[in-house]
Amino acid sequence: MTGLVVPARWPLRSLADPRRLRSFDFVLLAAALLLCLTGSLLVWSATRTRLELAGANPQTYLAKHLLNTALGAVLLFCAARVDSRILRLIAPVLYLASILGLLAVFVIGSTINGAHAWIVIGGGFEIQPAEFAKLGLITALAVLFGQRSLRRAVGDPPGVAELAQALGLLAVPLCLIMLQPDLGSALVLTAATFGVLIAAGVRARWLVGLVIVGVLAAVLAIKGGVLAEYQLARFAAFTNPAKDPQGVAYNINQAHIAIAHGGLFGQGLFHGAQTRGAFVPEQQTDFVYSVAGEELGFAGSALIIGLFAVILWRGLRIAAAASGSQRLVAAGIVCWIGFQAFQNIGMNLGLTPVTGLPLPFVSYGGSSMFAQGLALGLLQAIHRRSVA
Repeated sequence: MTGLVVPARWPLRSLADPRRLRSFDFVLLAAALLLCLTGSLLVWSATRTRLELAGANPQTYLAKHLLNTALGAVLLFCAARVDSRILRLIAPVLYLASILGLLAVFVIGSTINGAHAWIVIGGGFEIQPAEFAKLGLITALAVLFGQRSLRRAVGDPPGVAELAQALGLLAVPLCLIMLQPDLGSALVLTAATFGVLIAAGVRARWLVGLVIVGVLAAVLAIKGGVLAEYQLARFAAFTNPAKDPQGVAYNINQAHIAIAHGGLFGQGLFHGAQTRGAFVPEQQTDFVYSVAGEELGFAGSALIIGLFAVILWRGLRIAAAASGSQRLVAAGIVCWIGFQAFQNIGMNLGLTPVTGLPLPFVSYGGSSMFAQGLALGLLQAIHRRSVA
């Protein structure tokens, strides 16, 4: 009887190939997975009591969050299989698709929490194109500077023309997002762009000039009434939380109370008084960190920050080992995730104004989970190319 011969490309053998295993940064994946699992527990805790009181299934948000996480993981592994060398072909498609998504919001979009930023597709699922615009902009900028660097002399920094083109790429999605208005996503786009500019070697004087122009533009936007009334109220609450404690400052004050009650080790998962009493609005999204502060305490909250530090560390390692446009993509993704995590945690602690940004990998939300899954997948693809 002829013995069974396993083909050379048998899927199980392919998965066990040490070369394929080495192509993944498992430390990065483990940190992201732990954040997602922690987020599932925090989202469940933040929503179960409210759903029970409403007579609904208390596991509804938990099930949706786990589904979003699973779909994000699928997108991660699909993106990780992409050959990062063809990034120059993928980037224009991602950028244009994200712009079309932002334009579609004004035609078929819905307004949620004051921002006309979502496209409702039925079944309780919503898509926020601004989340995907972050990745589209980063890849477009990376290809712009990466291709230009091939024609420049070694050590020659980008010139004024390249900087103008980069600002043009930023201006289109930035304007569309501000029209929604979505200040949080606009800040993330700006931070990610700034990170790519630094990684691309733009002269320091140009970077300082851009910061000055940005500050002046922000002041003019506030004085000129560009920001929506609720956004101005959030800034007022940030500067003086005691001004309207039962109004616009209510979310901030309740989040502070929840975190203060947590102490060193917290009140225990599902046992937070503020969380069980549903005192903190939007606690499964914008203020999910307050659940960690109350129920897991300082220790659990610090662990979440530590996991983000691991992701940023591994992302910077991948960027340092890469070259050209791949290095710029990795740097932009690190700036995106790092700034967004800082902004969300900061607004829970009262260090930054409330801008409606979710905590990456932790907050409830499909669009953010999908976009971040694609981002981590691209980091893995760049890492796979570096270790090949």
